Parts: sequence; structure tokens; C-alpha cells
Amino acid sequence: MAVTKTMKKNHELAKVLAAASCALIGSLSTAHAEESWDVDSAFLLYSESDGRVSAAEPVISATKNYDSETRLNVKLVADTLTGASANGATPSDEAQTFTSPSGNGTYTAAVGDQPLDDTFRDTRVALSSNWNAPINRDWAYGVGGYVSKEHDYQSLGVSSSVSRYLNQKNTTLTLGLGAANDTINPEGGVPTGLFQVPESASSSEFAQRDDSESKSIMDAVFGLTQVVNRNTIMQFNYSINTSSGYLTDPYKILSVIDDDSTGNNYGGNYTVNNRNLYLYEKRPDSRLKQSLYWQTKHQFDNNDILDVSYRYMFDDWGITSHTIDAKYRFRFDHQYLEPQLRWYSQSKADFYHRYLDSSAYTEVDFASADYRLGDLDTYTIGLRYGYQFADETEFYTRFSLYHQESSGDDGYGKLTSQELYPGLDAAMLMIGYKF
Repeated sequence: MAVTKTMKKNHELAKVLAAASCALIGSLSTAHAEESWDVDSAFLLYSESDGRVSAAEPVISATKNYDSETRLNVKLVADTLTGASANGATPSDEAQTFTSPSGNGTYTAAVGDQPLDDTFRDTRVALSSNWNAPINRDWAYGVGGYVSKEHDYQSLGVSSSVSRYLNQKNTTLTLGLGAANDTINPEGGVPTGLFQVPESASSSEFAQRDDSESKSIMDAVFGLTQVVNRNTIMQFNYSINTSSGYLTDPYKILSVIDDDSTGNNYGGNYTVNNRNLYLYEKRPDSRLKQSLYWQTKHQFDNNDILDVSYRYMFDDWGITSHTIDAKYRFRFDHQYLEPQLRWYSQSKADFYHRYLDSSAYTEVDFASADYRLGDLDTYTIGLRYGYQFADETEFYTRFSLYHQESSGDDGYGKLTSQELYPGLDAAMLMIGYKF
């Protein structure tokens, strides 16, 4: 059946807006679609400043469209990470030597340098699949699953969703549920939280470690998608996530700092038996996260598209965060240009400590110096370009610059001359092709 030019334009808008919304299922488009496979392949390069983490990640996603509302998606991701990762210890006015996670080697941080574990290596392969289909004209459902494998981490998960269409499909209510089980088997075994980092694998502490730990994750999402008018769509989500089990990072440590003002090492690394004292971090064994999310997409009369979103997250670890993301797509004949600005701000966890004091380190129940749990702000600026060929295949590329700022107290004594909260810069390049 012939489709008018106006109907094609409206159908295109519905597909663009609905695909980018955060609803767990569904497209608002009701036009007929031929049964076909749509493939999106991409390659991502990521590199942090100062020789830190670099990543290479190929991704391929294939979607089979049985009709306008029934589809199967299969996605395969493989990534390789190399470089150096911050271990959590503070810099010092003396060179510091650390035991590698396996206990079979050491690495050294020079005077004044951030302690970075340069033995960091990882490779991950993840496979996911999702099926979305209508139940009748007013209801639809989705089911999915994924498996992810790293050399020291495995994850299995399932998800499901149900949606109710109202107001001639201009309003969609969605309930999504998910469950996952992760297994952590770190190099050298699972360390005991807040215990001293041993000197080598010959230590009895290594012999007493468990081989692996696990955690379970449950998610629920309640969503409302509203077509405001022919050019605007809006999404509201409330999500809740609960995790239990082993939530500690087995590779992160903390420095214990001498806080005795009468000592020569005031504000320096605290020593026990002529060794600097470092402890493995320890986090609570449960976490409850909640978030509120809003997104609006609007297509202007010239076909440009504005996409703005805001997320507020809070949890029982004391962390709150705000995320604002804005994109504007300039559309030309067969091509588009899309700049992006993103801002993220986070408050620290209740148990975050950049270091522990020598007079009180035995009194804490939980502690972590992982900067990802501290006070931080991040800024991302990006630019995406896409070109659609006559056969409707598309080439696209995106380049982004990322900047992170951390903050906290300046410490005391010798610590005041050290950079305790260094910034981080990174660059990301993505190249993709849809066919």
C-alpha cells in the first residue's frame, strides 16, 4: 500500500523518538514493517591520560523486525582493557612498593606519584538477547537475558517487562524487572577486608583466602512514556536496585597514615615492622539504589532534534548524584551532526576515606579509597556525525572528551604537599556502520 510523504515523515519521527526513549520495550510506530534484519556494528577506542586505562571494544547488534512491534535483538560485545589503575593508596614523599594482586610480583610508585597498579589487564565478552512483542493492541511484553565473562568475573542475568498502551498509544506504562548473579574470582583469591596487604604469595594470608565470592542483583523499573504532540515525546522512570553479597573491589587498598604530631613521620605512611601499612578495602554487603529519570525529545519543523535528560540517584551508602545530558541533532540531506554536553556530580559514600588515621584505623567497620565512591564531578563534550547512503545504510562516528575532578580534605602534615585528588582526562572515539 502506498504511503504518503507526510505519513513517512511522521513514521520516521515516531521511530527516532521511541527508539531513544528509556522504555524497556516498544516502539510507538504502528506502520507496517517488512520482516528484516537490522545490523549495527561499531568499534570504540577509549584512552585515559597519564598512561592509565585504555580500552578497545568492538560491538555488533542485530535486530530482526517481524513487524512494527515484534522484534528480536542479539548483541555481542568484546573489550580489552590495558594500562594502569589507581590502587587507592595515597602518594608519598618516599617511593612505595606494592604487592601485586596475585602476590607473585611487585610494582613501585615513585616519590609524589599516584600509586597505579600497572599489572591491570582484562578481557570481557558479553552476549545479550531481547525479545519484544505485543500481547494484544493494548498490551506488550519483553523478555531478555545476558551472559558476561571476564578472566576474574562472570555475570548471568534475565529481564522481563510488560507495557500497557493508553490514549490511542500516546501513553505507555511500563513495568520492568531484572535479576542477575555475579561471581568474582580475583587473582590471588578473595582478600579479607581491612586486613594488611601481605608482602608476597608466600604469606599465610594468601593461603587462607577463598577462591571466589558472589553477589545477587535485583532491579525494578516503573516507566511512563507520553507523546505530547506530533513533535515531542517525554519519558519518566523510577527505578530501584538492590545488591547483596560481595560488593567490595578485591584489588583496592587504603593507606594508613601516621597522625602522631610528635613523630618524625607525621602525615606520612604509617609503618609496622618497618613496612608501610596498607589495608584491603571493605564495603557493606548490601546496597539499595533508587533513581528518578526524565527525558524529552523534540523534533523541530526543520527536522532538527533536541534530546535532554536528567537523572537523580540516591542510595543507602550515602551517595547522591545528578546527571544532565543534552544533545542536539542538526539534520541535513542524508547526514546529521550531533553535539553533546553531559555533566555528572556525585557526593561521597559514608565509608569513603582517602586514607585511614593510624590512631583509629582499627575502629572502622567499612572503608574504601576508591575515587569512584568519593566526591566528584565529570564533564563530557562530544560530537557525532552520521551519513545515510542511498540504500539506507548509515556510517557514523563520534568523538568525546571526558574530564573528571575529585575533591576532599587536604590531610595534614606531609599529606598537604601531595596531590590527593588528581583529575582525570580521557578521549573516546567510536566508528560505526548500520546496514
